[in-house]
Amino acid sequence: MATNTVKRQARRAVAAGAIGAATIGAFLLPATASAQPVTIPGVGTFEVPNEIPIPPGIPAIPGIAPGNPAAPFAPPFVAPQKALGEVALDAALSKVGSPYVYGAAGPNAFDCSGLVQWAYRQAGRELPRTSGAQLSSGAPVSLNDLRPGDVVSFYGGGHSGLYAGNGNVVHAANAGSPVHVAPISSMPFAGARRY
Repeated sequence: MATNTVKRQARRAVAAGAIGAATIGAFLLPATASAQPVTIPGVGTFEVPNEIPIPPGIPAIPGIAPGNPAAPFAPPFVAPQKALGEVALDAALSKVGSPYVYGAAGPNAFDCSGLVQWAYRQAGRELPRTSGAQLSSGAPVSLNDLRPGDVVSFYGGGHSGLYAGNGNVVHAANAGSPVHVAPISSMPFAGARRY
């Protein structure tokens, strides 16, 4: 019988005088060793258990402590961990607009491989300094399997940047062009590496 139906029938029985108010507490809630009295004006005083047992076969409700629905709990918050490449990508994106200077490796100006090396250093990983060496180390990744932060090389390995997602790369292009985001398809793809 549904709980609401049981409660309605119990109220009708009390109103009609068929059962006493003390009986309704025993009828609705099983007695437990640790119970506390609760008074409902116009109805009576009942012993209410501190813990309500969950019948077998009833699944637990997420966020509610088993046996005590009045004491909700939440699992501890665990901040999602970013992958190494994602941290490096965030660092590189923070430098969008910084000037291109040949041979510069940050923190205020960059050449292409200098930006990649600096960004990974911010993530706690040391990468080779030149574009060619960056293409020669790390784990090879196909164009279809790129993840944000993967090192992408162009022009046979003479230029590098970081995959920014959605078919884009963040890179320090050349003199007169600051660090910016551009489509991967705007340059001849030479390979990619994951660190």
